[in-house]
Amino acid sequence: MRLLRPSGEPRAAQAPDDDAALLRAVARGDAAALGTLHDRHAGWLHARLTRRCPDPETVRDVLQDTFVTVWQSAASHRGGEAGGWLWVIAARRLVDAQRVRARAGRPVPAEPVSRLPAPSAEEHVLAGLEFGDVGAALDRISPELREVLRATVVDGLTTREASRLLGIPEGTVKTRASRARRELRAALAQLTTESDPLGGTA
Repeated sequence: MRLLRPSGEPRAAQAPDDDAALLRAVARGDAAALGTLHDRHAGWLHARLTRRCPDPETVRDVLQDTFVTVWQSAASHRGGEAGGWLWVIAARRLVDAQRVRARAGRPVPAEPVSRLPAPSAEEHVLAGLEFGDVGAALDRISPELREVLRATVVDGLTTREASRLLGIPEGTVKTRASRARRELRAALAQLTTESDPLGGTA
């Protein structure tokens, strides 16, 4: 399947202005609608992926995989703006790609420090969310707080995008994100205490 509009195929004159309408068309097998969706969103997705992964080849592959997934699963989109939904797909594909590289012994090149903002302690820990003790700590906080952390920290969504993705007001996203960070810190501290009840070093 070609993600970009096939050569010689005219741009749809009446392409929907609404992302949800485009996705409904994609779900019906409309390749031109996928091309329009790609034109509309590939740029910012590429920029955001590049901030999280310095390897251009990986970013290109992840972007391609993202739109393949959109082609295959557009029917699962529940309406509204597509930005948050697309980023969740892209972020998951990036995690998958990085796991494959790690298993193959091909580490992702280090990103120059000057190009990225300094991460918070939670962001640094949550970057490896699928590994180690962080998953156990996340399991100790409530599901509604956990999903906000995943959306805003792991998937890198803005408050507005997370609001649209989760179907809750932006103020609620902010409140839950703040509570989630406090509870995650407490859960991590408790895990540390449980693993070293004496609180000392050998």
